Amino acid sequence: MGRPVAIIGTGQTHHGKHMELCYPDLVRQAVVRVFEDTGLEPKDIDGVVSGTMPSMMEGVAMTHLYFADVFQAVGKPILKTETCGSVGVSIAHTAYYWVASGQADVILAVGHEKMNEGDSQATMTTVLEPFFQRYFISGAPGIFSMQSQQWATRFGIDEQMIRDAATHISVHHHDDAFNNPYAHVKVRLTADDVNNARIITYPIRLYDVCPNSDGACAVIFVSEKMAKKLGRKAAWVRGIGYRGEEQFFGDSDKAVWPSAVEAAQEAYGQAGITNPRKELDVAEVYNPFTYQEMLFYECFGFCDFGQAPGLVLKGVFDQGGELPCDPSGGVLCTNPIGATGLIRTAEAAMQVMGRAGDRQIPGAKTALAHAMGGIDQFNGVIILGSEL
Repeated sequence: MGRPVAIIGTGQTHHGKHMELCYPDLVRQAVVRVFEDTGLEPKDIDGVVSGTMPSMMEGVAMTHLYFADVFQAVGKPILKTETCGSVGVSIAHTAYYWVASGQADVILAVGHEKMNEGDSQATMTTVLEPFFQRYFISGAPGIFSMQSQQWATRFGIDEQMIRDAATHISVHHHDDAFNNPYAHVKVRLTADDVNNARIITYPIRLYDVCPNSDGACAVIFVSEKMAKKLGRKAAWVRGIGYRGEEQFFGDSDKAVWPSAVEAAQEAYGQAGITNPRKELDVAEVYNPFTYQEMLFYECFGFCDFGQAPGLVLKGVFDQGGELPCDPSGGVLCTNPIGATGLIRTAEAAMQVMGRAGDRQIPGAKTALAHAMGGIDQFNGVIILGSEL
């Protein structure tokens, strides 16, 4: 894994719909906040890793040049990482490798998106292969609808149990968002609200789906030498894993999802984790859809395949449960896509540093952060710990 690397600070915008701010000013907020959080200054940074969804998402080309002054990094190297929905965790991995390799001691990672100035559904539909997939997948909801049905059919899970579990997840995460000052969607829901909401793509209903958010997240990665020099509580990178698979949706198994399973196993192997449900204290799982969140629980070894809905209904993954998942409200409540995966990393880091405020899981020492992207083909995982 190279030399030890730690996260020492995070900064987020208040995510939502920000038509009152131009895109650079939005990103600037997160950058200023991470410098305030760490006590560092722009001159202390060796380089920047930046990323968004494909640039057409917000209609701005070459965004890494658009933001050089906002990063306060003029004259510093800037790397751009772009892997669609998983870009946030890809940014984190890129920053990690830059420091772990010995080429830098302090790296600023920034993910950002201003989705309300573009058309995300049009973008996610037209990036698909045009002669076959584009006509029936219909963007992200279409993909995840098919994936959820493949998973349910494969393991013979009762349809009503899955619906009840998805509703449980939606109600609880929307409640969790009230403890997160940065969350976008904050609404108290009942089970009836979720179950009676309009269908987006069967079986997915409105409150099973993440929002379009404007926002940015910044995280600073440092070497062990710098972490000790600064003397701050840190979140140490204990393991990372990333996998990709075929672009065509039908060419890989989405029920026992190889890229998700293998990315988690690689990260667990580096971190020495053999029983994730027992050894992790909290997980920030990338959950743009309630149904997909349950599938990730199984791919990450939190339970056996086909068991997630039953365990969800028992409260195993609630804030007070055996393995709290997405105490921030997760992607279901906040989704500036270029920042979303990095937000998962930031939230996990704050948990193990004991700085997550009202959403803090007591005694959290080991956390998992995750993001998924591409055309439902990339998965990245990062394991953070309170000790080196």
